[in-house]
Amino acid sequence: MRPRSRPGYGLFQLLVVVALIALVLGMMIPALVKSQIEAARQQKANNLKQLGLAVHNYASTYASKLPPGVDDKHFSVLFHLLPYIEQEALYKAVDKTVECDDKANAKARSTRVKTFLSPSDPLEEKDSVAGTNYFAMAGSKASIGDNNGLFCRDNKYNIGNIPDGSSNTVFFVEMLRGDGGKKAESVQRQHVRLKAGELKTLKVTDGVKDFENDKNIAADRGSSWIDGRFLRAMTNGTRGANDKRPDVDCGGEGGLAGVRFLGDGTFVGMGDGSVHWITPKLSFTTWQLVCQADDGMVIANDW
Repeated sequence: MRPRSRPGYGLFQLLVVVALIALVLGMMIPALVKSQIEAARQQKANNLKQLGLAVHNYASTYASKLPPGVDDKHFSVLFHLLPYIEQEALYKAVDKTVECDDKANAKARSTRVKTFLSPSDPLEEKDSVAGTNYFAMAGSKASIGDNNGLFCRDNKYNIGNIPDGSSNTVFFVEMLRGDGGKKAESVQRQHVRLKAGELKTLKVTDGVKDFENDKNIAADRGSSWIDGRFLRAMTNGTRGANDKRPDVDCGGEGGLAGVRFLGDGTFVGMGDGSVHWITPKLSFTTWQLVCQADDGMVIANDW
């Protein structure tokens, strides 16, 4: 008895199947990418909302006082908020009697905190320190000591006496971290570092020639969430959104900084806990107004 032959698929049928699979994948992938982008946006907004709520909870604990922008041991706002974002164990593990970058705090300093990191920044973390994409706003001036925002060194406001109102004043802004590079490749990742004494004579044009000549280059923006010095976990509103000029750090005491982001915009956390989306179209004048706590001006329509 002869065995019955089984019908097989011809080349045409296989091509049809492959085409159908490709069509389905072509329809699914954009939807998947879109959902991932939306999930990242939600996560970023939630991070800023958590930080805003943490500031208010801190103020409720300390008689309406805001956490220090940077304290005498250089600990950041983010460090002082740890107990209010379910990180009390990490807070207690830090030796607060020594500097934030002392070797006694090496383990705590290298602990990554998910709330401090943006899912939209593809930069990989280093092992020795843990960074942040969320920077406390010192104000619209260069110095972190003499400034007009809510998280400068000598902040004089509490949660109930912000002159411009909490809804009109920036708490935190989301930005890209530096990539640790030694070459001036992109103002998105590298900046210029000058000495602290040069802050006194700093001009808005400073840093441009240095960057063009690959001189005094640093790339540690946001490299340590525990460190409240300038461009570690603190920034200011002295340059605009994705300004073409480089940021300038004067020994951690202040400098010039723009809002650095990928894509079409980034999030800003306001004092009332709300989250605002900004784009490169935002005027520099408006940006400076919302970075200040006491300008008394009406915010423009582009906000």
